[in-house]
Amino acid sequence: MRRVIDSSVAFKWAVPETHSDKALRLRDDFRNGTLELLAPDVFPIEVGHALTRAEQQGRIPVGSAIPLIRDLLNALPFLHPSLPALLRAVEISSHVRVGLYDCLYVALAEIEKCEVITADDKLVKNLRPYCPFINPPSSLP
Repeated sequence: MRRVIDSSVAFKWAVPETHSDKALRLRDDFRNGTLELLAPDVFPIEVGHALTRAEQQGRIPVGSAIPLIRDLLNALPFLHPSLPALLRAVEISSHVRVGLYDCLYVALAEIEKCEVITADDKLVKNLRPYCPFINPPSSLP
């Protein structure tokens, strides 16, 4: 099975939050080869941004972003170039008025004909009416 995951799911691998258990199960299934995870090539940058922001907000200790991102880099999802999905992502972003980076994940899922897993509740709420293949981690078994 293949799934596109966004950075909000990978953030839950590093920082315990609601549904981290399900996000970690996805990661473990990926690591043991029973699941293929995909993401646009901006994925590690977005995760790094989220981790340094968590440091700045005091959610994780300063300096912990480095080992956490290093761990992520050891088991990245298969990264797809963003450019082939860019036009479709811009189209989705313009139509639904959602951020372009988020729409790259959706466009990749359309191209790859698979589901997107995101922990971004706002993204699910705004895009699911147009793209029913977007699901939160809570939808996972």
